[in-house]
Amino acid sequence: MLGDLGRAEDMVQEAWLRWSGRHVEVESPRAYLVTVVTRLCFNELDSAKTRREESRGDRLPESVDLDEGGIGRVETLEQISIAFLVVLQRLTPAERAVLLLRDVFDFDYQDIAALVGKSEPACRKLLERARQHVTEEKRLFSASPDAHRRLLAAFVEAASAGNIDAVMVTDGGAEGRRVAGIRNLQAPLEGAARIAAFIAATARSVDLEAEVHELNGQPALVFYHENAPFAALLIAVADERIHRVFFHADLGRLRYLGRRSAQ
Repeated sequence: MLGDLGRAEDMVQEAWLRWSGRHVEVESPRAYLVTVVTRLCFNELDSAKTRREESRGDRLPESVDLDEGGIGRVETLEQISIAFLVVLQRLTPAERAVLLLRDVFDFDYQDIAALVGKSEPACRKLLERARQHVTEEKRLFSASPDAHRRLLAAFVEAASAGNIDAVMVTDGGAEGRRVAGIRNLQAPLEGAARIAAFIAATARSVDLEAEVHELNGQPALVFYHENAPFAALLIAVADERIHRVFFHADLGRLRYLGRRSAQ
């Protein structure tokens, strides 16, 4: 719902406090807790600060090493892949909620309607629109880990040769980020030559070391500067080629990338 692990943890903590402080018996703890968390997420997404954050065109979901973030094993990795989370952020909060409640948690329409405060027909319409958006991009989060790993390993060479026909989205935070004269992109970057030039300029501007880590359940590159996370690069793969490149450089949201293994 939020695309940010820290904010999600806050919602779960608040839900737990409400659960612990309840004064009535609850017939269905699962339904009660999902209801509380869903409504807390709606409130969070409706806050003025969050609305400004969500409206940013360059904002990417937080990249997370599952073990580093304390999440551990996830049954369906495609539901937390960067490509899927990017699609979710394009949906309205109500569309996100209905899609997740129906397709991930298998709630019936009557319960979903009560949760989101809309009629059952309205929820069916929301789900139809949400599924349509997801279906349009579904191939980008259904590739195998082996395909990701192989294409990621060839990424730097391909970028240098200008052989990447993809779209790059970068996120340097709400205020943007400038490193040695290289400024965070304010719009998606299209075309192999432009992507290659951006990567080459960034690499030249600062001394970086890169390692492959599992982020959001898929192989990704984590860049380190003086042993501290500098940025993360994730890809969306379909039909044996890279379609999207996500460059996450928001220092405030690189908390769960994992430590450098070659320190």
